Amino acid sequence: MTAPAPDILLAGLHKAADDVTSDVAKLTDEDVKAPSALPGWTRGHVLAHLTGISNAMARQLEYAARGETVELYDGGMDGRNKAIDMAAGHDADTHRADLSAALARAIRAFDALPGVKDSAANRTGWWAPISYRGGVVLDGGLALWRELVIHNTDLLTGRGPETWSRPFCEHLFDFLSARVQPDDRLVLQPLGLPPVSIGSGTRSTVVSGMITDIAAWLAGREPTLGSLRASAAADGVDLPDLLPWPSGTPSSK
Repeated sequence: MTAPAPDILLAGLHKAADDVTSDVAKLTDEDVKAPSALPGWTRGHVLAHLTGISNAMARQLEYAARGETVELYDGGMDGRNKAIDMAAGHDADTHRADLSAALARAIRAFDALPGVKDSAANRTGWWAPISYRGGVVLDGGLALWRELVIHNTDLLTGRGPETWSRPFCEHLFDFLSARVQPDDRLVLQPLGLPPVSIGSGTRSTVVSGMITDIAAWLAGREPTLGSLRASAAADGVDLPDLLPWPSGTPSSK
């Protein structure tokens, strides 16, 4: 599997930002204080995190456009965590204003990237180096896509994993292959689609179901369509245990 092309990613970022904006518009002050799907985090924590990662990724691109790199968060992970804790208790209108400005800043930075072919040849644009995971702007775009889509689900506003697009789910298969245990090889069998193998171990397990249920499970979220099944040597088995999220991701959740 390969990463989505920049045009697919850009469209995905626009949709994810629009979906977040639409869903957050429904939240009241009391809603913001309520628990999210993430243990120990209210919706306010999730909103503060989405604001923070959107601004952080925008800054990655702004520096990259000047041929420079900068750490993802001021103060590293400690700075990130403190900023989330400080902002989590804001009222709904403040969260909406902060998140709207951060999303606009990030989308503006991605929209300003030059043509794909030219930037690939010159290590600029989508292929300009950034500090996030020692990668390039494309990696930053994929990270923001993951953060917006998955954490929007964590807000529990009704937009669950069943709404995730096929390109997004296929990207998660690729990115989250790092969660497969060393001894395991998983054959992911989305219903009606070609199988995908991840992991290089000798213990083979087939995980079948709707593509969104498989992606949700890999992402540590609750599958919503009830289609997930695991088998080994044609017998039903428990779903295998997964490793933590790949190191270096911007979210600890």
